[in-house]
Parts: sequence; structure tokens; C-alpha cells
Amino acid sequence: MVFLFCFLCFGTSSFSSKSLSFLTADVSNLGEDIFVKPASNFLRESPSVAFLQENSVVAVAPPSDVDPQVLGAVLGAGGGELVSDGGNNVAEYIVQPGDSLSSIASRYNISLQTLLWANDLTSKSVISSGQKLVILPVSGVLCHVKSGDTLSEIAELYKGQISEIIEINGLEGEANIYVGDILIIPGGKIPKKSSNYAVSQVPIGSSYFICPHANCYISQGLHWYNAIDFAGKCGDPIVAAAAGTVQKVSYGWNGGAGNYVRILHPNGVITMYGHVQTALVGEGEQVSQGGIIALMGGKPGTKGAGISTGCHVHFDVRGARNPFAK
Repeated sequence: MVFLFCFLCFGTSSFSSKSLSFLTADVSNLGEDIFVKPASNFLRESPSVAFLQENSVVAVAPPSDVDPQVLGAVLGAGGGELVSDGGNNVAEYIVQPGDSLSSIASRYNISLQTLLWANDLTSKSVISSGQKLVILPVSGVLCHVKSGDTLSEIAELYKGQISEIIEINGLEGEANIYVGDILIIPGGKIPKKSSNYAVSQVPIGSSYFICPHANCYISQGLHWYNAIDFAGKCGDPIVAAAAGTVQKVSYGWNGGAGNYVRILHPNGVITMYGHVQTALVGEGEQVSQGGIIALMGGKPGTKGAGISTGCHVHFDVRGARNPFAK
């Protein structure tokens, strides 16, 4: 299957005059649980691509320089699109022959330490062609919001500025954060001991989640963030993969994710359903496994489709392994 390197543009980001090029790659052997295992295990969905969610794939060559406000996270559904559920501008990069950690950091105008932190690497780590790396839009760190966290505490812990965190993540204010959010902390530093930086993983059985779409046709393999795309027809019902409480429903661009629904499950794991045409549930509502929560969207040019090349649902799992990652 061919995948492209997708950018997941969160928030109100825009491309700079510099652009990214894309190129296709065969990822049929993609077997590692990216975003659940260290970056050293990453295999690119394609040589250098941004996350695209769709029923089509876009070829991409190693991205050239990109404005910090432009990078997106990788998400995709058999096609290509930039998907995410926040204001983050995170990108995925597939290592090319001749690349080095320092050259990649320089290309994206971020510090080497930022690149190492984002990918759980050290200065002694060796990268290889085809390896997938997460690229932040600015020098700093990523923070996974946990229960009880406040923005002021996060800013203090990571030595960041609240105003900068709000701006780059597209937040409405200090209280506008949710458990499961992945925040960029501009200029941030990793504390010697941090419960936020390390993402805890809840062990779940293979049958805990069901496919969010009846056909269960995977159109895009594992990509940022721990996501799988399922293709279908626009207007098809999207169902809750497991019982839980609707944590967030958001309409709009959402950094390329388009309209989306997020569900918090009893075990603390969170699932996100992106590129939906219409949400059929509201925040705080209890849903049962298999219950219809939205209608599939993603048709290019339609309202709330985000960055997509076709009808599909972006399904990402936070706090556990995505069971559909093969």
C-alpha cells in the first residue's frame, strides 16, 4: 500500500513561502506500533510525507523547509491529509539517504534537542533511511495532558510561557485543555522527572475496540497520532469503538482534522474520530459501544472535511495501543 507523509496542521497555522515536496513509498512491511513505541522503531508511511487522511495517497519527497506555523501531524485514511484535533502543528518526516539528525533539525529550524526529545532519541542515536521522525514546528517539547493538569502548571513544569502555549495550540484560554490533548510548549524543556512527557499505556484486549465503520476497510495505516484511517462513503454511520463519555465535539478546520468527536473511555483511554460530516452526539453524553456518534465526511471541498482526499474516518487512540495497527 502506498502512503504519503502527511502533515497534521493543528490550530490556525499557515504555510510559509517554503513548501514541502512529497514522494510515495511502499509501506507494506510497516509492522511497528509507531507512536506507541520509541521513534527508533518508526517506519515512514512514505519517504517524506505529511499525514493525509483520505482514500487517496499523495506522493511526497522529503519536505523542504517549512514554516513553524505550517507543519502538521500525520494522519490519513488511505489518501492523504493533515489531520489533528488541536492547534498543534506537528509533522512527520521520513528519513532520506544522507540525512542526519542535525541536518533535519536545521532544515526545520528547530534545535537538535527538540528533535531528540520529540522522538525519544539521544545524541548517540543512529537514524536510517525510511525511519519516521516527528517534527515540531518550533523548538520546544510536546506535553500529553493528564487528568488534573492545568495550563499554568504545565507552563511552569516545562519552562514555557502560557501566552505562547495558548497561541500555538489554538486554545481559547487557559481552561481550554482536555485530558488527552497533545500540546506544543514553545521553548520548553523536559523536566528531569515528568509524568506528562512519558505517555502511559493502558493494556487492552484485542476485542476492547470495534471498528468505527461497518466495512472496517483500512485505507491508511498507522500514522500520527497513533491513528488508523477507515474508508467508506460520505454519510455512512460512524460508531463508538467502545463505551464511554463524549469528551469533545468540534466543528471547523481544526488544523486539518475537520469536524471531530473525542470519547473518553472508562479505562482512561481516549479515541478521536476525525473528518466527520456531522456529529450526532454532544459533549458529556454517554455512548455505548457500536452506538452511532457521527456521519462520515472527508469529501474534499465540503464543510468540515479538513485536509482530506476522500470519504473516511480518522481513528486515533490515546493512552493505549491502536488495535487496528498491524
